[in-house]
Amino acid sequence: MIDDLMTVKDVAERLGVKPETVRQYKLRGDLPEPDGLAGRSPLWRAAAIEAWIASRRGHGWRKGDQPG
Repeated sequence: MIDDLMTVKDVAERLGVKPETVRQYKLRGDLPEPDGLAGRSPLWRAAAIEAWIASRRGHGWRKGDQPG
């Protein structure tokens, strides 16, 4: 299902960052492995990106939200 696949641009929009930031995440190995390629461009399943976002260290936590 092609609608399920996200490009670097899609992931950047979802994260609220620039595409170059997503490319850097990929180069550092911070993103999950791509599920496929369109030419040389990586593609990820939306569910894989959502799971990755949910599992990111500090996800949903802000410094001012610390208990105590």
